[in-house]
Amino acid sequence: MTRDELMRSLAALRQAQIGSRRAPHKPLLVLWLLGRFSASGSTAVTYGEAEEPVSRLINDFGPAVTSVARARRRAAMPFVHLERDLWDLRDRDGVPIGPDVAERGGLLRDRGAHGRLRPEVEMLLADPGTLAAAARLLMEQHFTPALDVLIRDAVGLDLADADADADADADADADETEQAPRGRRRRRRRAGFAEEVLLAYGYACAFCGFDGALGRHPVGLEAAHVRWHSQDGPDEVNNGLALCSLHHTLFDLGVLGLLPDLRIQVSQLYVARSRAGRAVDDLHGQPVATGRPGRPAVEPEFVVWHGKQVFKRPGAQVGR
Repeated sequence: MTRDELMRSLAALRQAQIGSRRAPHKPLLVLWLLGRFSASGSTAVTYGEAEEPVSRLINDFGPAVTSVARARRRAAMPFVHLERDLWDLRDRDGVPIGPDVAERGGLLRDRGAHGRLRPEVEMLLADPGTLAAAARLLMEQHFTPALDVLIRDAVGLDLADADADADADADADADETEQAPRGRRRRRRRAGFAEEVLLAYGYACAFCGFDGALGRHPVGLEAAHVRWHSQDGPDEVNNGLALCSLHHTLFDLGVLGLLPDLRIQVSQLYVARSRAGRAVDDLHGQPVATGRPGRPAVEPEFVVWHGKQVFKRPGAQVGR
C-alpha cells in the first residue's frame, strides 16, 4: 500500500445508513486509533479497551441517541465494519472476524475480539507527515473546523510538529482540482465567506450580541456554517451565522440549535452549575438576531439539516 492508496481508502470509508443522518462512527474510530498509534507505536486493541472511549467519542461528536444502553456500545458498529483493507479483526484464537458478525458489544467481548490497523498501514503512519495528513483528511471530510482541536484533544493527537508537512502537501495541491474516490470532490472554502457573514450581522454574535473589538479589529467573532462545509454546505450568507467563539463551538457540538422560525434551542443534555454556564440556558427560545437590511436570513433547509445531523435532541432521534 502506498500513501496515496491509504488516503484514498480513508476518503472512501463507507458510512452507515441511520435514516438520513450522518454516521461518523468509522472516522472517529480511526482518529482514536491514530492517537493510540501516536502515543504507543501500535494500534492493537481489544474491543473491551475500545468500547468506552470510542463510544464516548461517537456520543460527543455524532448524532444523539435516546437509549443509555445504545450510547454505551456505539463502538461495536465501526469495530466490526471498518474496511478490511485497513483493519484486521480477529477473535481470541486468532480466527478472522468478518463484517457480517452481529454488532453487539457483549458478543465481541465474549469472543475476545481484537483489532489492529494492518501492518502496511501502520508502516505508513510511522511517518509523522502521513499520520497528520490522514487525521486532517478525516477531520475535513466529516467534521467542521470549530471541532478540530476538541476532537484532536479527545483522541490524544498532538500534530503540531507534523502539521507543517501536511500544510506543505496541501499547498502543493492547492492549484489542482482534487478528485476523491467515488466522485467526491474536496471543496475549497470560498475566501470571502467569513467577511460577508460578519458584515451581514454587523460584527456581532447573532445569539448573544457580543461585539468585542481590539481597536478597530473584531475579536472572538467567527463565521459559522449552519450546514457544515464538509457536508456540502455552501459558502453563502444564507448558510452562515456570525457567532462568538463560545457559541460557535456550542453550535457545532449540538448544544445549541435552531427552530425553523430561527429561535434558539438549548439541548436537554446540556448541564451547568455556575451562573456563567447557566447563561447558555437563558438563550433557549430567544430569536436569532436579524441580519442587516438586504442580507438574506438562514435558509430553512440548512436549519433542518443542523437539527437532524448536529443538534443533540434526546427523545427525538434514535440511531446506532
